[in-house]
Amino acid sequence: QVQLVESGGGLVQTGGSLRLSCADSGRTFSSRLMGWFRQAPGKERGFVAAITRRGSTTYYADSVKGRFTISRDNAKNTVYLQMNNLEPEETAVYYCAAAPEYYPGTRNYAQRGTYDYWGQGTQVTVSS
Repeated sequence: QVQLVESGGGLVQTGGSLRLSCADSGRTFSSRLMGWFRQAPGKERGFVAAITRRGSTTYYADSVKGRFTISRDNAKNTVYLQMNNLEPEETAVYYCAAAPEYYPGTRNYAQRGTYDYWGQGTQVTVSS
């Protein structure tokens, strides 16, 4: 069973940084593509970043390239999202998600429907 729990959200000023964590209590973490998405009020949930099972390949939305870094520690069943130089329009609830076991990381990594499991989300607020 996959259970994802995000943490690390909070209030930060424009230009600040936060590091989000997502811990999986299950036993199949290392066999899953993992992703981060975010949803602002009144908007659809959108792709932020994804990382393949062994962490060898990462993918980013264009808007966060160069500022955000996704990483994972399979020994700790945890995926991270380091966010630097945050902007007010990035205020949102951030969700981590897990794809089916052994899902090919090169296919549809940015699509919500690719992911089977979702965390409850963590709020990130960037003040101007």
